[in-house]
Order: sequence, then C-alpha cells, then structure tokens
Amino acid sequence: MYGWEFPPSNSGGLGVACYGLTRALVDSGTEVRFVLPRKFPVAQTGATMVFADESSPLDREQARKFSSGYLSEEQHAFLRGKYPELQYGPSLFDEVLRYAALSPLIALQYDADVIHMHDWLSYPAGMAAKEATGTPLVAHVHATEFDRTGFGSVNQAVYDVERRGMYAADKVLAVSEYTKRVIVEQYGISPDKVVVVHNGIDADDAVVGTAAEAELRRLKEAGLSIVLFVGRLTLQKGPDYFLDAARKVIQHRPDTLFVVSGSGDMAKDIIDRAAELGIGDKVLFTGFLREKDLARLYSVSDLVVMPSVSEPFGIVPLESLLNGTPVLISKQSGVAEVIRNSLKTDFWDTDDMTNKIISVLDNPALKQTLAEEGTREARTQVWKKVARRCMMVYEKLAGSLSRV
Repeated sequence: MYGWEFPPSNSGGLGVACYGLTRALVDSGTEVRFVLPRKFPVAQTGATMVFADESSPLDREQARKFSSGYLSEEQHAFLRGKYPELQYGPSLFDEVLRYAALSPLIALQYDADVIHMHDWLSYPAGMAAKEATGTPLVAHVHATEFDRTGFGSVNQAVYDVERRGMYAADKVLAVSEYTKRVIVEQYGISPDKVVVVHNGIDADDAVVGTAAEAELRRLKEAGLSIVLFVGRLTLQKGPDYFLDAARKVIQHRPDTLFVVSGSGDMAKDIIDRAAELGIGDKVLFTGFLREKDLARLYSVSDLVVMPSVSEPFGIVPLESLLNGTPVLISKQSGVAEVIRNSLKTDFWDTDDMTNKIISVLDNPALKQTLAEEGTREARTQVWKKVARRCMMVYEKLAGSLSRV
C-alpha cells in the first residue's frame, strides 16, 4: 500500500481510512506493507511500515502539517519556509514526484501480489511501482478534486494526476456509489472498472469514548441544546450552510448552542460569518480536536450535522452514532447510502435543515429512535467487512492468495 498520511499524525478522514483498512486486513491474515513518503510516528496496526525517505524524520506536529492529505501548494510553501531544516521540495508536486521516484526501489525489494494506492498524492508512487514490477494495481478514491472544490474551479494538475492514476489502475475502488458516479462521469472511467467499497468504523476505534465535557454538560443542565459540526473548515464541508441554518434555528429556539469543531482555510471567514449573522454568542469554535476530546463533544451533543457540499463518504456520522448521538447528513454524501436511520437534507436547503434540527431538538422520542437505530446500523459498518470486499478485488487481480 502507498499512502500519504497515517494516524496519529493525520489531519482528516484519509488517514483514518488507511489505518482502519490496514488493521482489518492484517487481522484477516493478510501481509501488508504500508509505504509513506517520509518517516514520522505512526500507530501500530501489525503492518510493516516502510518510509521512502528516512532522512530528516518528522515529529508528530510536523507530520500532521507536512503529511496532511489536504495540504495545498500555498500551505506547503508556508511550511517549507517555517521548517527549512526538513529539506522539502519547492512545491507539493515536487514532493509527490520525489515519492514516485523512490517508489520503484521499494517495490523491487518485495514480492507483492497487489499494489494499492490511496488518493492522488500517492498515485504517481503506485504507478511507478507497477511499472517497475508489473504487479496489479488498485487505485482507491477517497475523494476527488471535484469534492474538494465543491464542483467549483478544479486544480487541473491534480485532476490530471487523478485521471492518470485511475486509468493506470487495473481496478478502482470508490468509497460510495456517489463517488463512482463522479469517477465515471467526470474522469471517463468505465463503470465496469469501478468497485464500490464503503468505508467503515470499529467500536474500539480511538475516537470512540463516553465521557462528557464538563463545561458543555453544565450548559445542557442549564437548559441549552447542543448542535455539533465536525470537519475541516473548507468549502467542501459546508460550514457556511451550517451557520445559515444555525441563525434560523436560533430565531425559533434561542436556547440552542452551535459548536464547530475543526480547522481549515475558511476558519477566519466562518468566525467572521457568525459575527455578521449576529449569532457569535451562540456559536462555540473549538478548533481541531482528536480522539477523547472529540468523543466528549459527540456524547454531549443532541445532534450532529454534516452539511457537506460533496462528501465521498463521511466517517463523522458513524463516529457520532457510536457515541449515541443522532445525525443529520447531506444527501450529497456517500454515508447516506449506508445509514438509513438518519435525517437527510440537501446541503443548500437551509430551511429544510433548520426544520429537521428543530424537529430533533423538540422531539425526544425522534431523537432517541434515530440514535438507537442509527447506532445499530453504524455497528454493522465495520472495517472487517471493508477488508473482505478489498480481498475479493485483490484475488480477482492476482489469482487465489493461498496463504490468506
């Protein structure tokens, strides 16, 4: 496997998915070597971790910044100036190509049955490995450039890498039917080549917890309801639509607190937007939270809203449900395909979003039913099932893997 980010230094769902799938494959008896471009601290999965470049190793904080699967050229340039001792290339694409140049040396050391590459940053490395060894290649699409830009102005260079990777692959894994349609319609890939493998979650994942954050609990005891947004503050995730709905909810239910957990390039704009809407005192910005801190937010909230403009899958609703909190999710998301016991809305329809938020807050029976039935569904969407689906693809490409 070739990837770009990996827990605990990940900055989003890409690293979570890589970790969950890798651990499940290893637990099934599959031998996995996971290759990363630079050396940095990683969580243990039982896989053999391989680093294309072990010089100038990164600490956890540096890795979270430089090895983010959501790093932009502008952010790369800033970080390169801040950490000159790490000797990063002049652009993000230079780093992607440097990874690809080192990839064949690694691939030739091992007799792999299948090469699996995660998202566009590792596609050139995966393609180089296939060219060097002739090994069957799988491209995993966790997000496309259309998702990241909300179907706005795409980065042509990123799109070209994605398209080349999908064409070079023998099979393409899409994290949802929604993503498969994007791959077929926007990249011209044959639908017969694309296999849908929904993401998963496990009840013992580190993000799951039961403790409640004391400050927010006190607010709830004082009579406030809490509505939560978790995600990167980017155009793709729809935080602006969340705030627009928040303003409308507060007009009807002033005793509602909206919590925004995440960071991203829209952070300042979103904070300013809350002030402009006159709800600055009703919106709490927590910044980027991890593991138990995030679990506390889930467990103390009355509802989690994911208003994504374009979401290939979306693990946040699964995390929320495992903590017993119901969800309202965008119809433009892959997770909507696997969680039926949730409320759904178009990201742009803030009136409908408002009505559904109020319905949950005003109806304890509805809230309890959505939480209980949604949690039951979330517990069936496990990484073990995802791994089995991937193994079916591997076996068709490489023949029967008798040692598994």
